[in-house]
Amino acid sequence: MRLSALSFIGISTLLLIACNTSSQSGIKVPEVIQPGEQAPFADPGQRNFGGFQRRDSTGNAPAPRPRFQIPEVRTVHFNELIMSDPFIYPHPETQTYYLTSSGGWMYKSKDLKMWTGPYNIIDISGLWLEKAGFAAAAEIHRIGDKYYYAGTWSDHSDLIEQVPRRYNVPHNQTYLLRADNPEGPYTSFAIEPGYDYQPREWDCIDGTLYEENGKIYMIFVHEWTQLIDGTMDYIELAPDLSYTVSEKPVTMFRATEAPWAMEMNSIGEATFGLKMPGWVTDGPQMFRTQTGKLGMLWSSWGKERYVQGIAYSESGTIAGPWVQEEEPFLSNNSGHGMLFKTFEGKLIFLVHHAEEHGPRKPQYWNVDDSGDKLVLGNQINI
Repeated sequence: MRLSALSFIGISTLLLIACNTSSQSGIKVPEVIQPGEQAPFADPGQRNFGGFQRRDSTGNAPAPRPRFQIPEVRTVHFNELIMSDPFIYPHPETQTYYLTSSGGWMYKSKDLKMWTGPYNIIDISGLWLEKAGFAAAAEIHRIGDKYYYAGTWSDHSDLIEQVPRRYNVPHNQTYLLRADNPEGPYTSFAIEPGYDYQPREWDCIDGTLYEENGKIYMIFVHEWTQLIDGTMDYIELAPDLSYTVSEKPVTMFRATEAPWAMEMNSIGEATFGLKMPGWVTDGPQMFRTQTGKLGMLWSSWGKERYVQGIAYSESGTIAGPWVQEEEPFLSNNSGHGMLFKTFEGKLIFLVHHAEEHGPRKPQYWNVDDSGDKLVLGNQINI
């Protein structure tokens, strides 16, 4: 059948209208990113963080991610705990301390010495997070009369970028869950299921919550694995925390601004079994000293492997500018720290530490915040 010129024009016009209608509908189909060649593998016996890639150097498909089985609930001494990125929320009404970490489970204690757990307190069924499984750097925050669980999930089967001869960048996001009490269950409340609180095309981890002048912000890491020079960024959230209201994230600082932060390959550190060059930002946590000075605890890598550092805001607000301390706050392969107050009003610095070949374990430290800068005291042995 032959089409007349008029018929052809009519059909073309209809197709154009259909395409425009689809683009105006707001439906955005994510681009399918194909895996490619990554950075060279680590040398045999080389120091390595985060396990080994499930893709080979040419980007072959990953093996199925193992499901994490929750161990039997039991009560253990603090010194027996093994975990990365510990976070303690003290709940004054019940005089109970709640401990979360990477892994996503929760422990509880009345005395900071004996801890009972782990408990599963989240429900992510039906979300893309369920496929990812493992929740990294989990935190509990109380805002108003609700409790919020901030965790980072990573789906390595969903790539957002392929950086040639470097990394197949996965979909990494910090997502918020909500509950009516600190023990959960924490469930999704976002404006849409699986909502990306950070830009989808960004590799983002370690989100934390911070409130200033009636506004609530998520401060998070834009990963060095994607950028080479990692950054710390923030976005403003809606009053009910269900979506982001910022037009785009604001970068607070880069890892290379800290004099003590060192490039990973230069200190012999591999990541995910790959020799990726770059500078790391990790684990933001906001605090104010008793004089009102605004600071941020954050971590990177340095002379003694993992390092805890501090930056301070010259304006006293989240907008900065942020100035890095000349020296690390704590070295010795320790970091991802946070501050909390006991029910007796004592300020404690919580951090994870690892011996050279040992697992990461939480530690308590004394700190003094009476001046403009946080001062590290001695380790607390219990």
